[in-house]
Amino acid sequence: MRTRAIALTAAILCLPLTACGNEGSKISTSPKVQSSSPAATTSEAADPARTPAATDEPEQAQDARVGDTLTLSGQNDGDKLDVTVKKWLDPAKSADEFTAPGSGKRWVAVQLQLTNTGTTVYSDSPSNCVQAADSEGQRFDATFGDITAGPQMTSDLKLPAGDKALGWIVIEVPKTSKVATLQFTMNSGFADETGQWKIG
Repeated sequence: MRTRAIALTAAILCLPLTACGNEGSKISTSPKVQSSSPAATTSEAADPARTPAATDEPEQAQDARVGDTLTLSGQNDGDKLDVTVKKWLDPAKSADEFTAPGSGKRWVAVQLQLTNTGTTVYSDSPSNCVQAADSEGQRFDATFGDITAGPQMTSDLKLPAGDKALGWIVIEVPKTSKVATLQFTMNSGFADETGQWKIG
């Protein structure tokens, strides 16, 4: 009877901890560096009425897209990365005759640059951090595959503070899917902060 009471007390104590963990989760979409296209800059210069006054409220940050960098934090003190989606490839072509997408599927791929802006060595498997979603809300994890575009990201990353890692990560999706967003979550997907980029 006493054992059962202890187990029940432990279960009750765990419930608030689980809830607190979920409340800390957030999606980051604002790029680290904002850049204006030449056309927009030229247009604003040609029409002073469209140029925001100094007293105007700042414009809302745009959603991150291919080429943008998001700064993300991990689970541990000192875990911080600048994650840049360098390139997006759709479809991605297999580099050999032994691996290929399944029937009715295709490969897409993202080239990521990870820069350790934290204070400790970041150790992870970056492919576990990636997830894509299509326009219907279906979600897809990374898969193994060598592609013609270039070397894949290492599966056993140990990145010292200040260093960079670059590589491709492959994702298998249905041939009919239109990929809408890409997400990256540190610590193999278990960190509270998730970066999200719009694709296409």
